[in-house]
Amino acid sequence: MTTEQTEGLLAMVTVLGMFVLLVLPSLIGIVRDRRIDRQIREAEERRARQQGFAPAA
Repeated sequence: MTTEQTEGLLAMVTVLGMFVLLVLPSLIGIVRDRRIDRQIREAEERRARQQGFAPAA
């Protein structure tokens, strides 16, 4: 592997690492929001069952 190839590989890995660091907080936020939405939906279904209503479709 030549020096130019090594520098190119290092630059590519650096850019990929920066991309991951920029995208990771967004992905964590999306996963967190989906979890909260699921918990809210389950709580609403539980409340509806306790009150004797049919669950919404």
